Amino acid sequence: MSQKTLTDDTSTGAVEAPASSSSKRWWILAVIALAQLMVVLDATIVNIALPSAQADLGFSDGNRQWIVTAYALSFASLLLLGGRIADLFGRKTAFLVGVVGFAAVSALGGAATGFGMLVTARALQGAFGALLAPAALSLLNTTFTDARERARAFSVYGAIAGAGGAVGLLLGGVLTDAFDWRWTLYVNVLIAVVAFVGGWLLLANHRDDTSARLDVPGTVLVAAGLFSLVYGFSNAETHDWGSALTWGFLIAGGVLLAAFAWWQTKAAHPLLPLRILLDRNRAASFLAVLISAGGMFGVFLFLTYYLQLNLGFSPTKTGVAFLPMVGALMVAAQLGTTVLLPRIGPKVAVPLGFAVAAAGMAWLTGIGVGSSYVSAVLPQLIVTGFGLGLVMPAAMQLATGGVATEDAGVASATVNAMQQVGGSIGTALLNTLAASAATDYLAGKDATSKLVQAQATIESYTTAFWWSAGMFAAGAVIAFLLFRRGVPEQDANAAPVVHM
Repeated sequence: MSQKTLTDDTSTGAVEAPASSSSKRWWILAVIALAQLMVVLDATIVNIALPSAQADLGFSDGNRQWIVTAYALSFASLLLLGGRIADLFGRKTAFLVGVVGFAAVSALGGAATGFGMLVTARALQGAFGALLAPAALSLLNTTFTDARERARAFSVYGAIAGAGGAVGLLLGGVLTDAFDWRWTLYVNVLIAVVAFVGGWLLLANHRDDTSARLDVPGTVLVAAGLFSLVYGFSNAETHDWGSALTWGFLIAGGVLLAAFAWWQTKAAHPLLPLRILLDRNRAASFLAVLISAGGMFGVFLFLTYYLQLNLGFSPTKTGVAFLPMVGALMVAAQLGTTVLLPRIGPKVAVPLGFAVAAAGMAWLTGIGVGSSYVSAVLPQLIVTGFGLGLVMPAAMQLATGGVATEDAGVASATVNAMQQVGGSIGTALLNTLAASAATDYLAGKDATSKLVQAQATIESYTTAFWWSAGMFAAGAVIAFLLFRRGVPEQDANAAPVVHM
């Protein structure tokens, strides 16, 4: 790196490249946002296409869940490794390799001739996503150093992270109805071409301390720990909670992650420096992302079932039904990160968002067999989306703000890991609780009656919504207790970084 490419601002101590003041950073945001959208929507885009894929490839109901779970397993378990690779070998390089790899394995999945080929492609998607997602977020963190512009950039990024699941449902429905289930995977190739060209032209590579080394023992411990944790919760969907395949993996995951935390205090080049977690606001932000992702599945998963099976919506119409929630989330993301957070701080803004989301989910429990979307679903979706829009972008901004440049990738990876693990845990918990509620309702009733069966499904949905509301309410309490009072320092004066 040549010194003449840098300008020194002695008043702040920051070292900035001229590109930091260039308008091209907004084009960089567009490229990063597009890549992030591709990664996030793939967590849900295949869901609506699953019935068609199952009929085409002939795999069983028991195997069906692994098309979704394989993605989450590899994504969550490899995220910290992906973030460290981005820090050590260059964020542009990691971003471009992630984009190309994601596109290639998406094409492989689209061309699948059987279950094994499709589930392998989904696992590889998760692996390349684990490289791409932290590289994208750390690029955003080091590109936007001005406090006001940084807030705007994170509002866009956070809105995409929160709304990407709903966009995936819409796009999956449209592509399945208009073309074929395979296009829910092929579409990534089109998105990746644009993201790759933009990244190649706009991004500059930056490699942090070349003397640093990859923490191999830490990588093995955290990857195995996160895999065991997500796999254990995923098994709870197909086995009961007393199964050895559930508790065995959950216990193993806890032990491995505890060993990982211990090793990080001893390692010369730790994979996840504990200084990242010891900041109170950052730790609170990680928990806020975990809880919001877990509760959000109560909206996407069970409401999708309700709209299609009970109200008779088509896949495309189901996706469209989520758009008001996306709109409310995006409006709240702008309001939260650019107005509320800089003025009242996270101790008020984030709990407020959780409380609004909890109210929306509690309101949604009023659905019935013959309810109307306009009166029983639409207002509740808007309220819930608005609440989540106040939480997720703000939490993501605080989770990555103020970290040292060499830690940007791993901090970003931790945010994504929290989102993936939270979603996996939420799915397992809510599915199990919903199934138990339906079983309890049918006890002593005529299970052959269609009306009774329909009411049992409503009971399962409303139970999931109540538990989601409870998660958000708990999130409000936890956020209020953990976040520090006042406006975070980096919001008022961005932490010094080197922008390359």
